[in-house]
Amino acid sequence: MSQASPTPASNPFQPLRLRGADGARLEVLPYGAHVLSWTPAGEPHNRLFLSPAAEYRSGVSVRGGVPVVFPQFSGHGSLPKHGFARVQNWEAVEQRDSHCRLRLRESAQTLALWPHAFELQLDVSIEANRLQMALSALNTGSSAFEFTVALHSYLQVGDIHQTRLHGLRGRRYLDAVLDREHHVQHEEPLVLGEWIDRIYFDAPGELLMEEPSRRLRIRQEGFTDTVVWNPAAALTATLPDMQTDDWRRMLCVEAGTTVDPVRLEPGQRWRGAQILLAE
Repeated sequence: MSQASPTPASNPFQPLRLRGADGARLEVLPYGAHVLSWTPAGEPHNRLFLSPAAEYRSGVSVRGGVPVVFPQFSGHGSLPKHGFARVQNWEAVEQRDSHCRLRLRESAQTLALWPHAFELQLDVSIEANRLQMALSALNTGSSAFEFTVALHSYLQVGDIHQTRLHGLRGRRYLDAVLDREHHVQHEEPLVLGEWIDRIYFDAPGELLMEEPSRRLRIRQEGFTDTVVWNPAAALTATLPDMQTDDWRRMLCVEAGTTVDPVRLEPGQRWRGAQILLAE
């Protein structure tokens, strides 16, 4: 077991690589604290979707994996879409075989966009078939601030048309595709394959993503919402960092607090986590 030195800011696209004693593997970039891949013990393939056309350059979010959304979800505010954390160089402050911690603090660049002092911390750990990503935000300034936040997880699926998502029946959701109005989920499980962009409020603590030959349990703590997104064919065709059929092989199931913001007084800390369990 080894301790890593902080990752130089000059090399944010060199991934940190974790490998547990049980064989589980993970890669995370200091750029954006972006989890790129997660391979559970005994499995041959990445359980996260990563677009072959993803770009790796400053100012652009990597398409796939798990981007960190902070301090604004989507375009719901005056900041760039999904805020700035996903395109900043984080510092790797700790690394062991199966755990790492990355940290982001305010800078001249972030203060120009959002005038608040803060500290974000992402703790990532793997064990056998389990991935846990815990994000915390600390107000290090002298005045209160508000933010929205998400772990924008892209999950790898074999075929979106054969994928089902269980656990959302009875939940109220905002439909960004249909009419941006609120609806209630009656279908169980959720059948996928069409363009979907929904925020489910008062999200359950666990969902189950089911495919013909495997399953993934998706748990969350501290977040209030779950976002379900798949761009389908028409929208994918407009995205330069996705290939034509990529939408068939991915589903975003995001843990977030996306509409009603978190408010932190000076010295207060917030924490949220998403846990994935492969079956």
